[in-house]
Amino acid sequence: MLSVESVSAGYGPLPVLHEVSLEVRPQEAVALIGANNAGKSTLLRTIVGLHRASSGRITANGGDLTSLPAHEIANLGVILVPEGRGIFPEMNVEENLLMGGHMPRARPARKANLDFVYELFPILGERKRQVASTMSGGQQQMLALGRGLVSKPEFLLLDEPSWGLAPLLVRELFSVLRKLSQRGLALLLVEQNIRFSLELSQRSYVLLHGRVCLSGESKALVQDKRLHQAYLGTGV
Repeated sequence: MLSVESVSAGYGPLPVLHEVSLEVRPQEAVALIGANNAGKSTLLRTIVGLHRASSGRITANGGDLTSLPAHEIANLGVILVPEGRGIFPEMNVEENLLMGGHMPRARPARKANLDFVYELFPILGERKRQVASTMSGGQQQMLALGRGLVSKPEFLLLDEPSWGLAPLLVRELFSVLRKLSQRGLALLLVEQNIRFSLELSQRSYVLLHGRVCLSGESKALVQDKRLHQAYLGTGV
């Protein structure tokens, strides 16, 4: 289980997260919902060690991640697919994917995971020698997600995966995420598309001004007016 316990974090004197607690159980999809500037991306970056918590504790399967460097956290299977994709634009598709398999954890299964990504996204297999910067936005998002999968994640954190995508591609993306969830991959999803997020996830947390203001089963939150108030940043 991935567990965040009373985590606070900020940037210099500016506090962003205030005693946030959440958990992602094995084989579970969890949505993290909130208005812009609610602290969602900061929380994901804090979990994977790209930003440091000022207080609180983060664990994965009982092991303390709170003070570990980012590469060690990734090698424990906690993988972030960042907002804006974060691909290496001058590398080709396969080079980008192999970067995900560079860690000791992923090396033994790198070939199998690479084959799985090509099965999941055939276009990447067809264009494995294409320079990443010349691909469409949707293909680049597939590449970013594929790189995360080659890393052999146990917990996959996704920050705004549908950002900048056309509606048809958004539906295709969430179909892939649903398949991954059904295969037992644990997901923590930050996504502005509330409907897709609630449909995909079993449970959801709602952030408002850096605090968890609402949580519960996703199917029960669909009709909860407090969710929509928090999403608009107007309180609960």
